[in-house]
Amino acid sequence: MVRRQTLKKIGGSVATVLPKSMLDRFHLEAGDAVNVVETSEGLLITPFDPDFAEAMTVYARGAKKFRNALRQLSR
Repeated sequence: MVRRQTLKKIGGSVATVLPKSMLDRFHLEAGDAVNVVETSEGLLITPFDPDFAEAMTVYARGAKKFRNALRQLSR
């Protein structure tokens, strides 16, 4: 869905307002952090956190490597 938003000056910053339907669809609310990624096509605003995804990848490798030790620790 493409949606045109207007940027507004608020103090020393510039902001836009996201419609409630978008907030509901992406499970976002006031105070949530989003990432703004500069792409070749423009700006991408996403709740996806690449650092968290990388941390989960590292965890998955460690959990697989040490699965027997983790199983013992869970008892």
